[in-house]
Amino acid sequence: MPDPYILIRGLTQRFGENEVLRGIDMEILRGETLVILGSSGGGKSVLLKHLPGLLRPTGGSIQVDGVEISKLGDRELGPIRRQMGVMFQGGALFDSFTVAENVAFPLRESGLKDEGEISSRVAEALEIVRLPGQEERLPSELSGGMRKRVALARAVVGKPACVLFDEPHAGLDPVTADSIDHLIKDLQRTQGMTNVVVTHEMRSVFRIADRIIFLEKGKVHWTGTPSELRETTDPEMRAFVDGDSGEPWE
Repeated sequence: MPDPYILIRGLTQRFGENEVLRGIDMEILRGETLVILGSSGGGKSVLLKHLPGLLRPTGGSIQVDGVEISKLGDRELGPIRRQMGVMFQGGALFDSFTVAENVAFPLRESGLKDEGEISSRVAEALEIVRLPGQEERLPSELSGGMRKRVALARAVVGKPACVLFDEPHAGLDPVTADSIDHLIKDLQRTQGMTNVVVTHEMRSVFRIADRIIFLEKGKVHWTGTPSELRETTDPEMRAFVDGDSGEPWE
């Protein structure tokens, strides 16, 4: 069993009167693809933002590679954040930047100034996501699937240990979503990266997940493997997997 890369204990988060996370205990194992499921408003994206320290928890602890990060300041979080790439929902590309400029952005932000190394790293990242030679194009010239790939290239250009994916399949047709799934697993197999994926796309869950965690009302309701999810008799999990609201059809 791989050792935990991220260890979370008693994680809580409150925004005003709204308690979003209510005592999360979970581990993310080094080198695995972990999928986080849950109904809308269950706390998935909020949980994801805690992993690189984008949100500070109300309570509990988060250890990343053995370092407790929950009380670190922005400067101290720098080395932790460089271990993690983030593929935001929708891609979040800069419209006025070329593909190369978008992918290079985290390198420049980290202080890298060698233009030759930047160009080489950008080309390597685009090769990984199967978009070689696209450096000079603008996001407006790309399909939705290509924009997602550019966003993924930006997430991996710093050679992180872990990549966080927030709804990577949103807005994609099934064929393009399949290509994103292949890229996620390729990162795990060829680059040794740990992947944490928030998604609602059940077909993708069964293709990419090593383990699955289901959040409900800010707590971990269920955890297991894809095969265990297929066989579960938990009523809530069964309804989610089957897409069954319980309402009768005429």
